Amino acid sequence: MDRQAQFRARETLIFQVAEQLLLENGESGMTLDALAAELDLAKGTLYKHFQSKDELYMMLIIRNENMLLEMIKDAEKAFPEHLAFFMLHHLHHPERTVLFHQIEERLSTTGVGVNHLFTELYQIRKQRLRIIIRMTESYLESIKSTMPVRDYLASIWGLTHGAAAILNSSFYQRYLGSRDTLRVAYIDQALAIPKQSRPLDAVI
Repeated sequence: MDRQAQFRARETLIFQVAEQLLLENGESGMTLDALAAELDLAKGTLYKHFQSKDELYMMLIIRNENMLLEMIKDAEKAFPEHLAFFMLHHLHHPERTVLFHQIEERLSTTGVGVNHLFTELYQIRKQRLRIIIRMTESYLESIKSTMPVRDYLASIWGLTHGAAAILNSSFYQRYLGSRDTLRVAYIDQALAIPKQSRPLDAVI
């Protein structure tokens, strides 16, 4: 394995362990000292991959966004499958969804030296959104729904992030029952939303 490949392999491992520590301990408990100790690396080695903890967080968010972009590029899957994949990505790990959203909001106002990473993040999201809009337009036409694409995508986003917040809540977890049943119910609800909107001539 050449040095560049070793660097990339080490970086992948750093991201995996950093995300695990972050999800287990939260922002306050995820220190670079703990990360270096977990990886058995010198702390200085970490700085070859990122300059600060804020930069590491942004790189984790970008990595997650790239994963979503690759998922949506799969042309073999129909819209309902893509929707289910997207929602389950968030609902199987609601703590990641909630925490990444909180960190991104904080870094957008207080982050130092991460503006270039926000530019990269937004470019990835634009790529993904272009694909999603085309796919959603085709789906809504196929089921003869009059619901605007923008409204439907906003509904999916709101439903998914609201569900993640509930699944991540220690209070609500006591009353949820089967988490798998709830996840399926949210996906069914998201698929049903545009079917409740019918063309005017179907109503008259």
